Amino acid sequence: MSAPTVYDVAERSGVSIATVSRVYRTPDSVRAQTRERVLEAARQLGYVPSGNARGLASRTTGVLGLCFPDYADADAEADAEADSDADDAVMLYSDQIIRGMERAARRHGYALLIAASLEGGPESLVAKVAGRVDGFAVLAQTVPTEDLEVISRRLPVVMLAGPREIDHLDHIVVANADGERELARHLIEDHGLRRLAFIGGDVASPDAEARFRGFQEACRDAGLPVPAEPDLRTEMMTQAEGARAVEELLDRAPKRPQGVLFANDQMAVGALRALERRGVRVPEDIAVTGFDGIPLSRIVRPPLTTVRQPIRQLGEQAVELLVQRLANSGRDPVSLMLPVSVIHRASCGCP
Repeated sequence: MSAPTVYDVAERSGVSIATVSRVYRTPDSVRAQTRERVLEAARQLGYVPSGNARGLASRTTGVLGLCFPDYADADAEADAEADSDADDAVMLYSDQIIRGMERAARRHGYALLIAASLEGGPESLVAKVAGRVDGFAVLAQTVPTEDLEVISRRLPVVMLAGPREIDHLDHIVVANADGERELARHLIEDHGLRRLAFIGGDVASPDAEARFRGFQEACRDAGLPVPAEPDLRTEMMTQAEGARAVEELLDRAPKRPQGVLFANDQMAVGALRALERRGVRVPEDIAVTGFDGIPLSRIVRPPLTTVRQPIRQLGEQAVELLVQRLANSGRDPVSLMLPVSVIHRASCGCP
């Protein structure tokens, strides 16, 4: 059976070929109702837009793709501009994944194509990548599940982070809950802290939610009250959001927490700066911890206690699975959980 074409999608949805093309190239130029009709027809047919049909059919593009949300952190970018030698230090989560994938892709003779903009919506993101690569990795919550189902009929897809939403796809996650549980246990047992607050991310963030579950487990194990929700949530998990969150926490809490655990390092770094502005000493007045182990966590003052996850290895392993899948499309799907480690530094009171 031949692969569905743009002509098939146009016929099924009752629009012109030009309209189908605009849906994928400039989705905002098409009325929402028409756009959804075209996308639904494409899903039903299993159509994937292609920028190189011949290469896609033979899987000889020599390119692997990565899709992830482009959540820029203005404060981190400002840090880099202020210190030209700090480029490596301000590398964030997605930067580390890219570096890991680039290293492994180069080793296997592939180039890497990155789609990191949500402008135009997830369908636009898919259109940028799926037709130009031999296979691609996608971070959780970046591309709708139904679109991944369609693409995976034609291309190898590896899911990074989050729950395994599609059983037949390869999947890699890190031990988020285990790491946060061990970090909270360290604060409770080794530092004797009892009043702890957790600053989480958006409820749609699977990693942040897994980390909160680890925090809940540590509280339960220690006989402390187990919160049903994080003390505060932030949407973007940036330095600015972390600063805002800790300011709000200090202003509203009748009794200052002894320690604040942030769902990622970027928020924790922002909080350290906000606490310094308020004259709150870390760790003497309040302990602060993060999660991810980005390079910036080493050089802030005080250095940040965090959970280091193998971010570059996440990218490298994604490439390895894609290459294996290209060589053997019939193998069973793989689900990997990469270990994490707690890094004790001064922000929690460790030497």
